Amino acid sequence: MRLQKVTSLPPQAERVWQVAIHPTLPLVATASSDKTARVISLQTYNSLSTIEGGHKRSIRSVAWKPGLTGESVLCTGSFDATIGIWRRYEHDLDAGNGQGGDEEEEEWRFALVLDGHESEVKSVAWSAGGNFLATCSRDKTVWIWEEIDEDNFETLEVMQEHTQDVKCVTWHPEEVLLASSSYDNTIRLYREGSEDWVCCSLLEGHIATVWTVEFEKPSSPRYREEWGSRLASCSDDLSIKVWTRISRSGSAAEAKKAPPSILRGESIEENWAETSTLPQVHTRAVYKISWSSKSGRIVSCGSDGRIVVYEEISTVDTEMVESDERKPPKTEWKVVAEVGGAHGVFEVNCVQWSKRWDKDTKGENDEVIVSCGDDGVVSIWELANT
Repeated sequence: MRLQKVTSLPPQAERVWQVAIHPTLPLVATASSDKTARVISLQTYNSLSTIEGGHKRSIRSVAWKPGLTGESVLCTGSFDATIGIWRRYEHDLDAGNGQGGDEEEEEWRFALVLDGHESEVKSVAWSAGGNFLATCSRDKTVWIWEEIDEDNFETLEVMQEHTQDVKCVTWHPEEVLLASSSYDNTIRLYREGSEDWVCCSLLEGHIATVWTVEFEKPSSPRYREEWGSRLASCSDDLSIKVWTRISRSGSAAEAKKAPPSILRGESIEENWAETSTLPQVHTRAVYKISWSSKSGRIVSCGSDGRIVVYEEISTVDTEMVESDERKPPKTEWKVVAEVGGAHGVFEVNCVQWSKRWDKDTKGENDEVIVSCGDDGVVSIWELANT
């Protein structure tokens, strides 16, 4: 297989840090150094809106709120240390035919600003239910916010577990479980305890900055109920790792059935094991990974300008270590496609899998990869048979 470019959109004025795919609509949002977020149609590849005026410095991260009907809500995290919440009614957002234009700019409402971080906000993420928002910053903290009602957020917790800049936050697709990664080379997981949010697990294995963490989607073809969603991570050490949870009984499914008293209080700690290291292809820092909900493939990008696609190929038999505990199966991955110089001589900052919206396709071609880079360009890629 090979990665083939479908199209590239006209470049923004400055680097694009991140792209975020809307959970239900054919839309992608971008976060840019020019202090704007752009909304683009994935049907026509037209720019629909440019969201600006809410931040004084680069927008580093964007996230769509899930579970909404009738409106879209976008969260932006900025180097000015603030978080913006933007709202727009869906009937105003013609995803298929929008041509952009000044008349559309007022349709996004800057609903409110959340502040509290002391320095640059690096990542923002909504929980699967949409009621919690997590943010992280160069100030070494992870904040958890709860939306009490529209435009009213309460700070639930400020986690200060990391010893360095926190690069990424991401939520479990089914559980109220938060993961963060940091310049301190570690990954931390958080749950709500009996009174406060607590760090329930520390994952150590990388030997340099962990840039991104992302959970496996339950719809992935390789997902196994007995172990639950795995966690993937990528690092400055050039590696991509996959981690699997080991519950007290050795089964994530059994842990879900346990009464609340077992999941809370003193027994809230979780054990996670490294079960895969993907083939090393990148020659410089790996910035971003995305785990496909449809094919189960992982795509990565990084400082070396490469985009690489990996596929899981085999499972090693489960090891019995104790009578009451099993290790999750170790798995192997292979590289199925890669492209160098994906954004010319520039670094590739982000890649995301997306449903294909520009035409009706099935099989390998019903999903695409959206990438962005320091060149300010957003590109769309498909996997083609060689």
